[in-house]
Amino acid sequence: MALEHLEPRGVFHFFEELCAIPHGSRNTKAVSDWCVRFAKERGFTAYQDAADNVIIVAEATAGYENAPALILQGHLDMVCEKSRGCGKDMEREGLDLAVEGDFVFAEGTTLGGDDGIAVAMALAILDDPTIPRPRLEVVLTSDEEIGMLGAAALDVSPLQGRQLLNIDSEEEGVFTVSCAGGSLTRCDIPVTRAAFSGTALRLHVAGLVGGHSGAEIHKGRANADVLLGRLLRAAAERTPLRLVSAAGGLKDNAIPVEAEAVVLAADAGAAKAAVLALGAALQSEYRVTDPGLTVEVTEAASAELPMDQASTQRALCFMTCAPNGVQAMSADIEGLVQTSLNLGILRTTETMLTGVFCVRSSVESQKEMLNDRLCCLTEQLGGTVDVSGDYPAWAYRPDSPLRNRMVEVFRRQYGYDPKIEAIHAGVECGLFCGKLPGLDCVSVGPDLTEIHTPREKMSISSVQRVWDFVLEVLKCSNQ
Repeated sequence: MALEHLEPRGVFHFFEELCAIPHGSRNTKAVSDWCVRFAKERGFTAYQDAADNVIIVAEATAGYENAPALILQGHLDMVCEKSRGCGKDMEREGLDLAVEGDFVFAEGTTLGGDDGIAVAMALAILDDPTIPRPRLEVVLTSDEEIGMLGAAALDVSPLQGRQLLNIDSEEEGVFTVSCAGGSLTRCDIPVTRAAFSGTALRLHVAGLVGGHSGAEIHKGRANADVLLGRLLRAAAERTPLRLVSAAGGLKDNAIPVEAEAVVLAADAGAAKAAVLALGAALQSEYRVTDPGLTVEVTEAASAELPMDQASTQRALCFMTCAPNGVQAMSADIEGLVQTSLNLGILRTTETMLTGVFCVRSSVESQKEMLNDRLCCLTEQLGGTVDVSGDYPAWAYRPDSPLRNRMVEVFRRQYGYDPKIEAIHAGVECGLFCGKLPGLDCVSVGPDLTEIHTPREKMSISSVQRVWDFVLEVLKCSNQ
């Protein structure tokens, strides 16, 4: 056990058990069942639904019977990304955990501290009967990372609490109290294929930094799918070509770090020259944000029919013109991204080009505007759009007894005030506020770096401090 020597022992014990169970989005049944077994073995009431959501209810400890119930909330799924060359099957294999200095990470893959640490903390609290606490309603949702689908499907009728502590933030000392709404938007453009005489070339973009499409969209990092579109356009301006395939990105809410396309080019030399020239320009353009960016073009063997001329033009138009990145900054909160979108997944099949976007905005009308833009572009190219996983923004609550109590506890523990902020990334609190009128929410968490990438790390010392903080918040709940 790689983490058995770490403190708090209970937290890291359950985190390591969780990491041994594959639990990517849409693959949460096993980890959901694990949580239910945990609850039943300890005599707690557990609810599990068809979406793999789990609610565990534990009555108050002695002296806290009259304290208001508290909902402790996190999500079961993680983003499954891995380094180039990593052979792990994240659908079937657990993670290879390691410790280096103050950090826990997973060899070659994402760690899933987002949001495995919430699950681990919640179970560790429930597992220790000596921890003073009010009635706890632990809510562990599924498929948060692909549009908060679990929270949207959850039946909240077992919940009595109207205060919710969400442990799904990535920076210690920051209390998140508002977030953007969002949606998952899929654009499908039909293509037809026909023979074309040319040299098969493979274009490959790699070495990008990537990251979370909400928390890091403002950092100006390159999107591999977008760069691939630029490279294809540059080659098509120099020589007739046909697109055979294009692929990049694995998750709508992760900025793609790698993408590739296969084309048939009438003049292979001209196409190579155009791609390499733009590649050099892109390396200069992104020298600060993505210093490892590489662009390669090599000859390839392709037995697949390419798209015909019209389909190739439509595909390149879509990849060139689709909006991406920050669209508007907040006029109310300095430095806050208000509206953005991320082309997270690009795929081709024999008959279709598909782009999947994560659309976010704290202003509902701007979220609708972005979906309208994608609809207009896609429909003009003969395609269709499907919007799913829509979730509301989480509005700031000026009067928050939970936030006030947490600020007091934080001030005593740390000696300074926490930062109170709104974020552009989605948090499930918005959906819970819609389901539970009057709900008072705050989101916190330990330091996690580069989430949604294989470079993700979690600070051990930060987990220790946040654990102490959460226990003190529980202890003070009857005051």
